Amino acid sequence: MIARRAAAVAIAVGSLVGAGNGIAHARLDDQLSAVDGAGRTLTVQQWDTVVEGVASLDRNPLTREWFHSGKATYAVSGPDAAGFKGKLELGYQVGFPWALGMNVSFTYTTPNVKADKGNPRNGYLRVITPNLFPGVSITSNLSNGPGTQEVSTFSTGVSGAEGAVAVSNAHGTVTGVAGGVLLRPFVRLTSSTGATVTTYTHPWNLD
Repeated sequence: MIARRAAAVAIAVGSLVGAGNGIAHARLDDQLSAVDGAGRTLTVQQWDTVVEGVASLDRNPLTREWFHSGKATYAVSGPDAAGFKGKLELGYQVGFPWALGMNVSFTYTTPNVKADKGNPRNGYLRVITPNLFPGVSITSNLSNGPGTQEVSTFSTGVSGAEGAVAVSNAHGTVTGVAGGVLLRPFVRLTSSTGATVTTYTHPWNLD
């Protein structure tokens, strides 16, 4: 059973810092394309995804804690690609074997999120400095397991033929689970007319 829980939040966008002389290295984790009703090809990608599980500070055996970094990009090609408008959404599918108590608490905070105007030819590679505006934070109660829950960590309106969002050291916790937790990061692009395409990376195991 997959239950969707979404939390839309506004994302501040600062000015870009231009690329330096260093060579950027990036790893494409996953991508997917779909054609919308207007004949445009919508493509979403995930780059350099890293989910690092760490020891929980509350020392609770039912808590899993992690830090997440990576980059989500989108590109639109075809008729009137420059006029594209829609929403870029990031989140997780969260899987756990079973829970203790009435629900599972999910929290997520990202101090460093930045919109980036790269392009498909350079793989959206830019050397940028994360801006220091206030972060995005959500708390969501997941229902009792077992099962898979979908949690949207944030979303932002997008326009134009291409763009990206970078996340650096976003912090997340799940409390109330017995057994391990699997996180599958996703990126979803939805057009203003309702066309949607979603890409998933491989699951990250938090034992």
